[in-house]
Amino acid sequence: MSRPKPNVILDHTDSKTFRSEQILEADAIWAVFYDSKPFNLRSLNTLTNYPSPKYKKTSFSNPGHAFSLANRLNAQFNTNLFSVVKMNTGEYVNNDQ
Repeated sequence: MSRPKPNVILDHTDSKTFRSEQILEADAIWAVFYDSKPFNLRSLNTLTNYPSPKYKKTSFSNPGHAFSLANRLNAQFNTNLFSVVKMNTGEYVNNDQ
């Protein structure tokens, strides 16, 4: 079964590079939480400081990616505290500090 065609809300194509950016409709954002709290996931080499630490995604517009990450982290850390949270509402904030 093929993936359903996404609903494009906005589309912009750069006339010089012909690169296109599309805003796609999503039902929600699925995030992986640890012990009912959000977290950051960082990957680094413990022997050297090269390459520098990389921060990995913990929220996705596709639930399958979130469940895969939660299952992988639960197995890796031998726990069941990683879970997936569906976020489709929230508090609106602005950048004015």
